Amino acid sequence: MTIAPRLAEKSPSDDLRFLLANCIPRRLATRLMGWFSQIEHPLVARTSIAVWRLFADLDLSDARLQSFKSLHACFTRELKAGARAVDPDPQVMTSPCDGIVGASGRITGKELIQAKGFPYSLEELLIDPRLVERHIDGCYVTLRLTPSMYHRFHAPQDCAVEHVTYVSGDTWNVDPIALRRVAKLFCKNERAILQVALRPSGLRITLVPVAAILVASIRLNFLKDGFSMNYRGKTDIPCAAAFAKGEEIGWFEHGSTLIVLAPRSVTLCASIREGSRIRMGQPLMNLP
Repeated sequence: MTIAPRLAEKSPSDDLRFLLANCIPRRLATRLMGWFSQIEHPLVARTSIAVWRLFADLDLSDARLQSFKSLHACFTRELKAGARAVDPDPQVMTSPCDGIVGASGRITGKELIQAKGFPYSLEELLIDPRLVERHIDGCYVTLRLTPSMYHRFHAPQDCAVEHVTYVSGDTWNVDPIALRRVAKLFCKNERAILQVALRPSGLRITLVPVAAILVASIRLNFLKDGFSMNYRGKTDIPCAAAFAKGEEIGWFEHGSTLIVLAPRSVTLCASIREGSRIRMGQPLMNLP
């Protein structure tokens, strides 16, 4: 484990929260939560969701269903029709998910920012040198999904997913406390790397869903198997899955992070600021 060198600057309460959330058997806790969340029993589901509400701002008013057979079903809920408006401007790439903007801006050569003062590199995140070359001096946005948020992610533009790479890894928490303590956390965690071609321009972006502690699993609608700690299939998957702007691509089975990478010709929308909340379908980046 590589811990960032500035622990002295953090509060004791943050230290305690970090220890409680991360210095436990993360993989075991994740397996146990994955098992428990899928228990289909009305009393277990209702009680679990009620306890969840005590500790989080869980808003189910925009959910397609209001009753859930399991905690997992609530985590992965779908939205009712019209719950999100997708910006129709063809020159605007929209947010693929609900989230909180963590870091964003220009990629300095191959370097991105995880949290203030904590850099990581495209090579460590993406692994493939050809993919790294595509995003040198580009722009990026890190979108953090809290456990109570809507967990599905959607096409930011008319597009085709051309290739998926699965990277097995750890299940560190991805909250701001952990991001200020664990160096290169996104490069350590389990993740999927989606190479996406926008239509009709052919401009290529990359979406990187990053899993986290508890229910670490990433599902893609166009693949039969989901990615999780139990995954034993291919790690490089060529594909040709077409999506209309706003169409669902997949989902997380818990709160996590989605990193959007674009080439240098793309710019961030003026509204994108660290700490701001964004909803799926709202403007994220301006296309050239």
